[in-house]
Amino acid sequence: MRPVRSSVLCGQTVAAVETRPSWSGFGQALAVVPYWPHLDNTMRIALVVGTIVFSINQLDVVLRHQATDAMWLKGALTYLVPLCVVNYGILVATKAIPRKGGNE
Repeated sequence: MRPVRSSVLCGQTVAAVETRPSWSGFGQALAVVPYWPHLDNTMRIALVVGTIVFSINQLDVVLRHQATDAMWLKGALTYLVPLCVVNYGILVATKAIPRKGGNE
């Protein structure tokens, strides 16, 4: 946890703490993905990586005005793949680890 901001309450500074979500089941995992700090980074990474890969693979076809519907579909998938990969990484990093009991 890290302090997000501080505020003054009754003359004392109180730090608000940001808690990042974790998950242990499918329903909870779906709540981790749209968490704004994760989603913001995910979208930025997907945009940058997708643009680089699109430029490598499809830019020449677009510049020659020979783009087909299938090529535009592949272009959309070019952005979807890094989005899925980054989300998978976030899910791996935020998975709750079950704690063992003290009697073992």
